[in-house]
Amino acid sequence: MGSSNPRGWDKVPRSDHRRKVSTTISAEAYEFLRRLVESGRAATMAEAVDKVVKRARRSDQRLRLEQATAAYFARLSRDAAQEEKELGLTLGQSGDEVSFDD
Repeated sequence: MGSSNPRGWDKVPRSDHRRKVSTTISAEAYEFLRRLVESGRAATMAEAVDKVVKRARRSDQRLRLEQATAAYFARLSRDAAQEEKELGLTLGQSGDEVSFDD
């Protein structure tokens, strides 16, 4: 899903697979969620919670990818690491030559 919203507050799809949660949260967390609703970035408190969880999950997935990538490169032999580096530089240079406006 691409985001047209620069802040990443995508519309959370409605689903019949919702679960009821009853809990107590900090005053700061409550105010944050309330401001999301007040500003129109979320229609309801439930949607605000969904959006915050979605962003947290995305952040967690990025972190896991970063860790897996770092582990991959840490295991490479010196020759393989050099080959990866050269490939990355070549790809980066060729990306500079691509015109997305044409």
